Amino acid sequence: MSDIIFEVKDVHYSYLGKFPALSGVNMTIRSGEKIAVIGANGTGKSTLLQLLDGLIFPDRGRVTAFGERLLEHSQDNEKAAHRFRQRVGLVFQNADIQLFCPSVLEDIAFGPLQFGVAEDEVNRRILEVAEVLDIQHLLDRVPHQLSIGEKRRVAIASVLAIDPDVYLFDEPTAGLDPLTVRHIIDFIVNANQRGKTIITATHDLHIIGEIADTVYVFGWNKSIVSGGSSESVLNDRSLLETNNLIHMHRHHHDGREHVHPHLPLEPHD
Repeated sequence: MSDIIFEVKDVHYSYLGKFPALSGVNMTIRSGEKIAVIGANGTGKSTLLQLLDGLIFPDRGRVTAFGERLLEHSQDNEKAAHRFRQRVGLVFQNADIQLFCPSVLEDIAFGPLQFGVAEDEVNRRILEVAEVLDIQHLLDRVPHQLSIGEKRRVAIASVLAIDPDVYLFDEPTAGLDPLTVRHIIDFIVNANQRGKTIITATHDLHIIGEIADTVYVFGWNKSIVSGGSSESVLNDRSLLETNNLIHMHRHHHDGREHVHPHLPLEPHD
């Protein structure tokens, strides 16, 4: 049996048919891989994840998942759609998209219940994922009254409770405090160690070394401009600077100009 999860072949996509988002993307993702897709804002990272999650479909080219082509009409087949949704889970950057129930507990339970998981098993999963993500104290809370970081962890819990084979993360650490970032990184690493396939879209280079073994760089042409091991990509300063992932910072000390690179969001000294 093939270990290929996704094949993306010459994929093009544009919003409303006139705003290009992806242009000629090719990618193969295998079971158990830990992958990061990096690039500046607007280079197509989130669009790629939505294609892999079967939320949108290519204008040209093809996306294959688990050996079957992802097509819009295939999502009309309830059994096929449920089977796919049980295997692939997307955690959006904006957690409010995923949280819609009156309580955190109900949000976490929603997915498994929809897939016919027995109530006793659902309750077991709720307690387990709440402990993993340290949100036991939030279970009775109203989701929209939570902080950004708490919402993000609840959104991850709602996907974790389904226990998919593949996790798709869209900017999982954006705007979060260091402790919550640590929780999320640890979850990604542990999930991969349990055999899960992890695909993370981010422009935060600080976390790449831990969350990915392979990195694809998206450029302003809306396509992959480079790919390789996380170490080789992170050490290619020219590649990172060209694609707006680091920038050169100039400042003066004692009447002399100093020039050195900065990662995005890294404070200037």
